[in-house]
Amino acid sequence: MKTVRRLLYRQILTSVLFVTLAFLALFLFFDLVDELQRVGRQGYGVTDALLTCALQLPSHLYDVFPITLLIGSISALAGLAQSSEFTILRTGGLGPGRALALLGGLGLSASVFTMALGEWVSPWAEQQTATHKAQFAQSKQVSLGRGGAWLRESAASGPDGRQTTVNVGAALGDRHFQSVRIFEFNDRGQMTRRLSAQEAFIQPLGDNGSRWILNQVVETQWQQPKPGLEDHAGDIMASDQRMAQKDWDSHLSPRVIAASVLPIDTMSTAALWRYTQHLTRNAQSAQKYELAFWKKAFAPLACLVMMSLALPFAYLQSRSGGMSLKIFGGVMLGISFVLANHITSHLGLLHQWTPWLAAVLPSVVYTLMAMSAFVWLVRNR
Repeated sequence: MKTVRRLLYRQILTSVLFVTLAFLALFLFFDLVDELQRVGRQGYGVTDALLTCALQLPSHLYDVFPITLLIGSISALAGLAQSSEFTILRTGGLGPGRALALLGGLGLSASVFTMALGEWVSPWAEQQTATHKAQFAQSKQVSLGRGGAWLRESAASGPDGRQTTVNVGAALGDRHFQSVRIFEFNDRGQMTRRLSAQEAFIQPLGDNGSRWILNQVVETQWQQPKPGLEDHAGDIMASDQRMAQKDWDSHLSPRVIAASVLPIDTMSTAALWRYTQHLTRNAQSAQKYELAFWKKAFAPLACLVMMSLALPFAYLQSRSGGMSLKIFGGVMLGISFVLANHITSHLGLLHQWTPWLAAVLPSVVYTLMAMSAFVWLVRNR
């Protein structure tokens, strides 16, 4: 059995490695062509373009690895079937159960590799890419969209029982922000204070809070009407005060702050979970991040799905189709799986589906299809 395992694993891993390198070389070429358009602007050189392309490779590998695993496995298994080696292995005692167990073990190893890539390597590379590109941008900022990033503290968790909403216009990193606005409300939902700062630096105060060092601050305070005088709300007086620097303490942890200003692709599964819990506690919409969390959590499962899709090709004889046709079928299966994942994600957001169900549904459907085809081939071929 060790000889059979060594033979199968060597053939599959060699083929997967070749296909993966081919895909990464293709992505590297396209990324380099795109980055060369920026060379010579804002001090951006060829070395910087190459570094940016290299930092994008882990993300490309994370996205494309399940498909390259499928194509490489189909190529190796179809090659063994075409040369009748797999038929000899079956005659020598390699039953369907053992074959499924062998590929399942390889799929588990690939899942562990994918999980490590998605948890540590790819998020770190995405953060470095965003920071590196921001250094050569005209504004030196990480884009947060037109509306910026919004954070909220409920009255129960906010300092002194206040309810606070924070808006960050631009980020120069996960702890250096620009165009910061802080709105404070009382228990009746009335705004009592607004802080507007040109920039802010975040100092962690443990996992339960942070200190914001605000520079070039404009503090606006509203004097709320006394109880029983709400009819004179139009007489509320506002006062402005300008300060060069001001400290503002918050219960927002540095991890939550970083999660709100960095792209979803840069977040690990644990960071997504913490941020979704923060959004839920503060009555903010968290479905987008919940779906991203479950997709990332179930991403290693795609490797097992790919191996289950590849196994039936070993039971197809050469007269059932040439090698090129089988590889083309594998590419179409991989593309359809990726499309199904994207479609269910968008439909889940549109129709408010349960996030974990929308994330796992394509994997379950394709696994059932693969096992059905495998059982039919074993019984009829």
